Amino acid sequence: MNAKTKKLDIKTLRAEVSSNKKNLMNLRFQKSTGQLEKTSEIRKTRKKIASLKTLISQEKGNINA
Repeated sequence: MNAKTKKLDIKTLRAEVSSNKKNLMNLRFQKSTGQLEKTSEIRKTRKKIASLKTLISQEKGNINA
């Protein structure tokens, strides 16, 4: 992730995860209806969600430590 994302607080990161999940759902619908041109967007979005969740857990670890 970039430095900008690492400085965000947990609330903002969770909001980004939520919006990315909605985006992923829309991409899956587009794929199933045959409207999706770039199928690689699904994988990129999944990776974004995973990295944001990793940052959230790291922040929780820093707070609890």
